[in-house]
Order: sequence, then structure tokens, then C-alpha cells
Amino acid sequence: MAKGEETRQFIIEKAAPIFNTKGIAATSMSDIMEATKLSKGSMYVHFENKEVLACAAVEHNMKMLNERLQRTLSQYTTSKEQLFAYIDFFSDPNHPPVVGGCPLLNFGTEADDTNPVVKEKVNRAIQQSQLLLSGMIEKGISNKEFKADWNSADFATALFAMLEGGHLMARMSGNNDRMQVIGNTLKKIIEENSI
Repeated sequence: MAKGEETRQFIIEKAAPIFNTKGIAATSMSDIMEATKLSKGSMYVHFENKEVLACAAVEHNMKMLNERLQRTLSQYTTSKEQLFAYIDFFSDPNHPPVVGGCPLLNFGTEADDTNPVVKEKVNRAIQQSQLLLSGMIEKGISNKEFKADWNSADFATALFAMLEGGHLMARMSGNNDRMQVIGNTLKKIIEENSI
């Protein structure tokens, strides 16, 4: 990696948790300069403006979340185990796998009316998550783990929405009680559709 690319990556890595915690609108270039100890001139050599840096930070946060999730899922072989692991991975929103919480929820909520570029990135990530989940179910149906008539797309949508809603509830209340209810409910549905 060339020196310029290393510096650019360094800025993204320092900026990503700040954007995910404070939000795009509330994060200033001064916040990033303080975290990186770089001058304003150095910042603008690598990013023409805050919006370009914010988009890179959004991508970085989602990539970090996905990599950590994939590492967790790779430890399991059956589809049922992987679905349970997916639920468990997101079961403690007050100690999230990415600093600041779920980037899909954080950036999606902020960008839905204000930032079409970030909105599209989040929308794509949501679609990829649902495809991952429905793929696990389809694989489980093929492997005779799950009932053949289980609608994988519908459950993937419900699972994703319930976890994101639980994430919001847990972050607002400061505890995971309702997230545990959601996780248990989802696991019960999986058990009911298991062979």
C-alpha cells in the first residue's frame, strides 16, 4: 500500500467510529482532525469534503460489521446453528460488535431523507443481509434441517426487522431485556420449522 493510501485508510479507520457514534451531520472535520492528529490540509488531500469521507466511513463500518459476522458464522456448519449464531451476534446492542452500534440502523435512520448516496449503501446492505438469511434457510431446507414449506424470504425479512427494532429498543432503554425476548421468539420460530 502506498503512503497516500495508508494515510487515507488511517483517516477512514479513525473517522468510522466517530461517524457511527455521533452521526454524519453532528461529526465535524475538526472531530476527525483531533482523532487523526492531521491538519485540515492533510485531510482535504485525501477527501475533498466531509460527505466523501462520511461515505467511506459508512462503507468501512458496514464492512467491519460484515467481516465480524462472517467470522462468527464460519464457526458453525448447520444452517440452524448459523441462524442461532446470527441472532446471538446481534443480541447485545449495548455492547455492539462495531463501535457506536449497528451502522445500518444508525446511518439508515439519519440518511433516509437527507443523503441518497448513504441511503442506497444501507439499502444494499439490508438486501444483502436478507439474502444471507434466506440463503441459510434455503440451504437448511435442502439439507433436510427445515420444513420444505418454510418461506425463507418472509422469515429473513421478519428476522432482520425484529433484530433492528430490538436494537433500537435496547439502545434507548439501556438494557437488553426486550432483545432477549426477540431472540427467544426468533429461535422458537426456527425450532418450529426444524425437522
